Amino acid sequence: MLSRVASHIYWLGRYLERAENYARFIDVNFNLMQDLPMDLKEQWQPLVAATGDLDVYVSKHKDFERHQVMYFLAFDPDNPNSMFSAVTKARENARIIRENLSKETWEKANELYYMLQTGLEKKVWKKEDPRQFFEMVKNQILLLYGLADATVARTEGWYFRQLGQMLERADKTSRILDVKYHILLPSPNEVGTPLDFLHWTALLKSVTGFNTYRRLYGNIDPSGVVEFLVLNKYFPRSIYYCLKEAERFLHCISDNTGDGFKNSAEKAIGEMKSRLEYSEVDDIISVGLHEYLDGLQLKINHISDLISENFFQLKVNFTENP
Repeated sequence: MLSRVASHIYWLGRYLERAENYARFIDVNFNLMQDLPMDLKEQWQPLVAATGDLDVYVSKHKDFERHQVMYFLAFDPDNPNSMFSAVTKARENARIIRENLSKETWEKANELYYMLQTGLEKKVWKKEDPRQFFEMVKNQILLLYGLADATVARTEGWYFRQLGQMLERADKTSRILDVKYHILLPSPNEVGTPLDFLHWTALLKSVTGFNTYRRLYGNIDPSGVVEFLVLNKYFPRSIYYCLKEAERFLHCISDNTGDGFKNSAEKAIGEMKSRLEYSEVDDIISVGLHEYLDGLQLKINHISDLISENFFQLKVNFTENP
């Protein structure tokens, strides 16, 4: 497969996952705001802080009013990571490699793009209850995943898209967990209160893991939630699970059937996965949740850079004339 095509497929997977996660985050945070006591100020700043785009936001806005934050995260074209920007980039990547996609996949990607265009024109973020729109976006992306799962041959293209999706999902799970840190930072006295329980519940719902968590762990406990979202070996949105799958896809791409590594990307992701595999939740808490998650995000970004170096960048060999 051409490196150019592989790159577009990889980023198609990442951008779709990014858009789906942003729709999920906004929807769940909106629900949380409905449940907060009337005298408590709405908390939208933590969501912006956790996405990593706080500097971009404060350069344009003075406060964190709900409509402004929702527009910034969902539709702002000046925010390179907004839901609208991610879907636009996903569609452009799909257009460039259209011959490598099924007809149905391209059509649904197009529908998703025009769905966001319509939401922008109708100013969905200003509606009293915009949850239906974000639910539609999530379902459309999940439909795209289902089409790919049912119709795409398991060749290099499939593995590159899955690789992008898993790395993006690991990053976003770490960021949504980090929201809890940003919420508690100004008010640590809330720990253990009903409000604290409400926040942890919303966090689990933001990754569609609430029911699974209750079946596996029972009562909602902070250390249990952290273990579930970071270290759990079976939940498909835990950071460990995503990295384990990403490593498997990398091995399929490089035809690595052994236990070692064939390139620097495999080495880096293997080391990170192994460290998580033998970690315990107490190790994370002792480091500090925010600091630990920051470190994970930097490592995931480094792995993405190594994937680009190994598979997407043109390598030119210069030799001296005899």
